[in-house]
Amino acid sequence: MRHFMGLLVGVVVTAVLLAGGGWATQEAMAQAATPAPGGAPLWIALGSMAGVGLVLGLVVAGRISPLAAFVPSMVLLAWTVVYALDANRALSLVPGDPTLHEVILQAAKGATALLTTGVLGLVGVALFVPVLMPSRWSGREEADEEDYEESTEAGYY
Repeated sequence: MRHFMGLLVGVVVTAVLLAGGGWATQEAMAQAATPAPGGAPLWIALGSMAGVGLVLGLVVAGRISPLAAFVPSMVLLAWTVVYALDANRALSLVPGDPTLHEVILQAAKGATALLTTGVLGLVGVALFVPVLMPSRWSGREEADEEDYEESTEAGYY
């Protein structure tokens, strides 16, 4: 059951990394190009990046199933390898239909920027490292209560 939940968490983490990270990157780049008065949109983008980083850190360092890190690492590394072999094919996987919502298009542009700069490959490797730890695959050890034997005697004299 732990690994099944890890698989579901991995799918959610993949979506958070691609959509949330992509949107935050694109929003921060847009604010850097034309700063808004007060800078509130930039702070929102930076807060979103911090949230994505927090999710990433919890998956890497947490005691959840290693599948939670394995699923997004394979998606990110596979997409990076496809980009290295055939950039046009990798970029064709990014949604670009103008009928999509503006936020989805913005997240797709940001994910493209992360892919072309190699950040997705870097994050994919960072997510893959915990998968290699054998202790992550075994469950938590239960406390051995058999070490203590109850004495039938009333006590020591």
